[in-house]
Amino acid sequence: MRTARADDLQTLYEMAKLTGGGFTNLPPDRAALTAKLERTEQALGRQDGGIKDDLIVLVLVNTQTGQVRGTCQIFSTVGQNWPFYSYRLGVLTQHSRELARTFRAQMLSLTTDLEGSTEVGGLFLHPRERAEGLGLLLARSRYLYIRNHRDRFGDRVIAELRGVIDEAGGSPFWDGLAGRFFGMNFQEADEFNAVNGNQFIADLMPKTPIYTAMLTDSARAVIGLPHPNGRAAMRMLETEGFTNAGYVDIFDGGPTMVGQIDQLRTVAQARDVTLAAIHDKGGDKMLVSTGLLADYRCTYGYVQEGEDGSISLDAASAALLQLDVGQAFTMAGRA
Repeated sequence: MRTARADDLQTLYEMAKLTGGGFTNLPPDRAALTAKLERTEQALGRQDGGIKDDLIVLVLVNTQTGQVRGTCQIFSTVGQNWPFYSYRLGVLTQHSRELARTFRAQMLSLTTDLEGSTEVGGLFLHPRERAEGLGLLLARSRYLYIRNHRDRFGDRVIAELRGVIDEAGGSPFWDGLAGRFFGMNFQEADEFNAVNGNQFIADLMPKTPIYTAMLTDSARAVIGLPHPNGRAAMRMLETEGFTNAGYVDIFDGGPTMVGQIDQLRTVAQARDVTLAAIHDKGGDKMLVSTGLLADYRCTYGYVQEGEDGSISLDAASAALLQLDVGQAFTMAGRA
C-alpha cells in the first residue's frame, strides 16, 4: 500500500469501470478521478497540522508486476463544502385508546448528524486479486494511516456501504423514494453526485420524515442492507469496531457504519517499535507500516519478537518499507 500519484489515473479509471455502478467514491469519470488525485497531492503536501477538508487516496501495488490492483480512500472530515446527508431510521409510536391498539411506524428522516466525521470509503480490489487477505490489507491500511496522522482527524469515523443494486444497475430504494422527486434514474443521479456532490438532494428532496409503509415493497426490503458483494466488507467493519447505528444512504439505502477512531481494533492494538534485526523467514504475519504523508507505506510482514522485546522483520518486507535496523515502524496484529 502507498499513497496515490497523478500517474495512477489510468489504472484507477480502468478499475472504476469494473465496479458495476453505485460506487460514488470511485466513478468511471477521468475528470472526477483527476480531481481526487489533485486533492490527495495537496493534502500530502500540507505541512501544517489540524483537521482540514483533505482526501487521501491509497493504492495497492502488486510488487511482482508493479501494477496497481486495488484502492481505498480517507476523507478527513465530511460536510464542510456541502451538507453530508443521510437518512436516519427511527420509529414513531402512537396509541389509540378507542381502538386499544399501539401503532409503531418506521420512519426515514433526512439528517446531517454525521457531519464532521472522518469517512473511509472507495475500497475496491481488482477481481483477480481477491485472495490472500488483500481486502483486509486495503481496509486496515487506512486505520494505520489515520493513527499515524492523528492530529488531522477527529474522533468519529464512518463507512458507507453500497446498497442493493439490481441486475440492470438500478436501485430499488432509489426507485421507491428519491427517484420520485427527480427527473433521472439511479445511475444518472449516482454519476451526477459523484462528480458534482449531493446539494441537489437538499434542493429537491422533501424535508419531512418519510413513513416507510408508504414505500414500495421492493424499496422497503432493501433498507439498510449492503450489496451482496459488500457483506464481507460489513463483517470486516464490525470486526474492526464499527456498528450499524441506523443511518442509511440517501441514494441506494445501504447502511452507514459508525465507529470511534481510537477504539478501532487496528488503532488500539497498533504499536510503534524499533527494528532490531532483519531475518530471512518465519515469524507472525502482521500489518506493518512506515512513513508519513506521501512516504506512507503499508504491507503484510513477518515479525519475530525476542524475549527481551526486540523486534525483527523479514527481509522482503523491510525492503518494501525501505527499513533499516534502528529505524521505527508501526505494527498491528493481522487478525
